[in-house]
Amino acid sequence: MQIDIPPGAEPIPYVWGDLVPEIGQAASNFSLSVYQHTTLGLREFEAARLRIAEINGCLFCLDWRTERNGEKVEEGFLDAVTHWRTTDSFDARTRLAAEYAERYAIDHHNLDDEFWKRMKAHYSQAEIVELSMCIGSWLAFGRLNHVLGLDSVCVLPSARGS
Repeated sequence: MQIDIPPGAEPIPYVWGDLVPEIGQAASNFSLSVYQHTTLGLREFEAARLRIAEINGCLFCLDWRTERNGEKVEEGFLDAVTHWRTTDSFDARTRLAAEYAERYAIDHHNLDDEFWKRMKAHYSQAEIVELSMCIGSWLAFGRLNHVLGLDSVCVLPSARGS
């Protein structure tokens, strides 16, 4: 870990809250909003999120599975995300979500007209903006947690006490 955590302090709340309270609270609110207010389907949401987790190398993000109304993606979904180009497990929206996440993170200058034509055939304008904001959140905060070494000790505030 790159940040010294005082004895007894929880790493994420300490780093995000105590060290930079104004910025950390805003970042936390944005990060939580991505989960609380999404209109995206669980599979496309998780495909994009897990592809970013793979790219970032965030240990916690790779282990985490978003739950909605008691449902999570199936076992083996991460493997399907890793092989998003060839898996039989994805419909067009889910495959595009994984592709967009990857290209957003490592090849955003080459999001060409052909790609956008495919995106617009499967996603509304609002969904494209929402997915872009979700990906941006995961890319920034997952990478931040990994770079600082917080991902190996990460516990989401909503998961504490449960």
